[in-house]
Amino acid sequence: MMVEVKENKSINFKELISKIGLPTLIIGTFWIILLITGGFLGISTMTLLSDTIKRAGMNGILVLAMVPSIQSGTGPNFALPIGIICGLFAVVLSIEFGFTGASWLFVSIALSIVFAVILGYLYGKLLNAVKGSEMTIATYTGFSISAFMCLAWLMIPFTSPKMGWFMGKGLRETVQLDGIGAAQILSDFWKFTIGGEGGLIIPTGMIIMFLLCCAVVWLYFRSKSGIAISAGGINPRFAQASGININRNRIKANILSTVLGAIGIIVYSQGYGYAQLYNAPLMMAFPAVAAILIGGATATRAKVSHVIIGTIIFQGLLTTALPVANQLFAGTDLSEILRMVIQNGIILYALTQVKGGGK
Repeated sequence: MMVEVKENKSINFKELISKIGLPTLIIGTFWIILLITGGFLGISTMTLLSDTIKRAGMNGILVLAMVPSIQSGTGPNFALPIGIICGLFAVVLSIEFGFTGASWLFVSIALSIVFAVILGYLYGKLLNAVKGSEMTIATYTGFSISAFMCLAWLMIPFTSPKMGWFMGKGLRETVQLDGIGAAQILSDFWKFTIGGEGGLIIPTGMIIMFLLCCAVVWLYFRSKSGIAISAGGINPRFAQASGININRNRIKANILSTVLGAIGIIVYSQGYGYAQLYNAPLMMAFPAVAAILIGGATATRAKVSHVIIGTIIFQGLLTTALPVANQLFAGTDLSEILRMVIQNGIILYALTQVKGGGK
């Protein structure tokens, strides 16, 4: 009987790891240890959690953009800079047209969706032409469009003094949003604090926006079109034999992914209070990919729950690591090193699982 009990415990533990995911369990545990360590060092746990929630709201939609591309079988969307640039172009156009405050937000989102649908369609056509090499092509496509837009930001004749250099032509690297009343416009909407002064700050508007996008994606992948996309990603041959147009569904998924990336960068920018141009979008796909993989997704399967869990854990780890590292190792900046190790290590782990256990 003693042997049977030990075997059952072993089986249950293995099932738990399989259900939660080894990366999620390790990184989540490490984050909790850092929070406890921060408390012993005199760092406010509520401040750390407030910053985690804020950063999760800012980055959540960018992570959500990974779900459609993964579900369609094209893998994590390393070409997220395409959607990000659509959003940034919409941001600067809205400022150029003179929109401010809430009107700037709505116009920026509307324009970004239009641009993202067009570029997402072209990007989907490209991926259909390079089946089997999607992640490699996606990475270089994202790099290429970022480099191309470095020229565009200098050459397009914008005239707004809020964005241009003081001398010469072109846009500044950082476009401030506080001058048009758009900085933290979502973050401050219905914002409240739990526990009074020094308590947990909840940026309600930003969280609502994130959850609304999550709900849209969740509902879409339960519709006929969404199920067809997922079926094509799981087993393309069977789906094609069932009459599903694989290529068209892959294009739909990548349009949705690009649209989410465009909306995500607008939410991200208003949270910081400024929009960053030029090379800023270049590497933004990698934290988003790492976050969804930490949440339990693989390079072939992803759910909205993976987005929420992964974003909270990943952003919580980054938020907590900096003050704790500064307290433990004064004069060093181990948080950036830690971020790169975890981010790229998780991506590497996930890619090794594409064939085999990860499926």
